[in-house]
Amino acid sequence: MMKVGITGGIGSGKSTVCRLFAERGIAVYDSDTEAKRLMRDDASLRARIAERFGAAAYRNGELDRGYLAGAVFGHPEALADLNAIVHPAVIADFEAWAKRQSGPYVVLESAILFEAGLERHVDRTVAVVAPLELRIERTCRRDGCSADAVRRRIAAQLDDDTLHARADYTLVNIHESDLAPTVELLDRRFRHEARMPRA
Repeated sequence: MMKVGITGGIGSGKSTVCRLFAERGIAVYDSDTEAKRLMRDDASLRARIAERFGAAAYRNGELDRGYLAGAVFGHPEALADLNAIVHPAVIADFEAWAKRQSGPYVVLESAILFEAGLERHVDRTVAVVAPLELRIERTCRRDGCSADAVRRRIAAQLDDDTLHARADYTLVNIHESDLAPTVELLDRRFRHEARMPRA
């Protein structure tokens, strides 16, 4: 099964691109959503998180996201520890999920595709980028937050130049209406590549 990783910073339109692939019949694995599910439901993962961050990481049996965010925010070592616990579980879950799919290829959606090393688990990578001010405007409108808050979140992510340099393909998302034909072209390419003999 051929695998395509799609990434992009906040407000870039990554999720919109993934939705367009889904509308073309391609199965999409949302790594952020699935990571939350695993942290909530996987007993082994829960035990390791509680061991590292304390029993308070779970309140009344539910993951206390605020507590965990506070434990890792501004603490690079703690964040690295959390990632070392969660990322392998997400990768294993994605690999098992991909084997259950029947389409020509699957999509792995991840905002931290390169940061988490997930690009090693896909065959092609796509970066979705957009002008900074447009990303800020989109995110403020969507989340109801301030521009300064969005800028801080963007500053913590890989910049678009780095994403463009590392990805196999880059989609520039200025007008959403332009995305559909671009996704159609990529879909055709990926379907063709998926039919080619694998080395």
